[in-house]
Amino acid sequence: MSSPDNDAFEPAVNIVPHVFAFRHLFGGLCAMLLIGTALAEAEEFKQQLVGDIGLGGYYTRSIIRGNRNEFSALPYLDFEYGRTFARVDTLGIKTLKLGYGHLELVGRISQDGFSMTVPGLQGLGKRETPVPVGIGTLQTTPLGGVMVNAFHDVNRSRGDLFEVIYGGELDLPRVTLYPLVGAEYMSGKYVRYYYGISPLEAASSQYAAYQPAGAVNGLIGLIADIRLTDEYYLNCNVRRKWLGDAIQFSPIVNQRYLDTGYIALSYRFR
Repeated sequence: MSSPDNDAFEPAVNIVPHVFAFRHLFGGLCAMLLIGTALAEAEEFKQQLVGDIGLGGYYTRSIIRGNRNEFSALPYLDFEYGRTFARVDTLGIKTLKLGYGHLELVGRISQDGFSMTVPGLQGLGKRETPVPVGIGTLQTTPLGGVMVNAFHDVNRSRGDLFEVIYGGELDLPRVTLYPLVGAEYMSGKYVRYYYGISPLEAASSQYAAYQPAGAVNGLIGLIADIRLTDEYYLNCNVRRKWLGDAIQFSPIVNQRYLDTGYIALSYRFR
């Protein structure tokens, strides 16, 4: 069975009121970015690789009934080269100067997609991996870093995501710690595609139809940057995301929170 077409049904309740016409703003902001990119040409960026490149092991705890936790070995990328950058799961290009950072075109490497191959999920369609693209900024202030990103999934869900994350910094001998705290909003369209049950799926599975609204997820995390030598570093990250009610109450979800983490060995370019 193919993935459900969530455009065919609407949520039973309204999307939370603090989301204001994101889709209409998105087109206008993208047009502004084209102008901003041209204006930003006057700013010079060094064509030099600065940051970490290595190999990491990644862990994601499954929140879907019957699905196994995921372990994978993937490249670890946390660097800048001219206008371009990679921040582990976020890739982008810097445009206009903005405060303590830049206005950025960003894309997210997401693992929100999953299959329905286990017996308890028969009759449900596969959820395709999202392709989130949008705008954002990283503000590196004297009081810590603030990352703000707004994404639109150009793949099947056509939903929106918005995140705000604050990161502090604590320098210790050979180790630098970055505690994280933040929040993430997933639009109703995004939540319905990944965690909802369409009427068509309800007719062919053991689950009742479920058409949720948007969800606000809180998160905390900790990054550890451990110096092994002058060139080699061990990069560690653990993060917990508390799932909003719209996700927790989904009949295919069996967890209250999502845990992720990685550990990587990298070479630091200066």
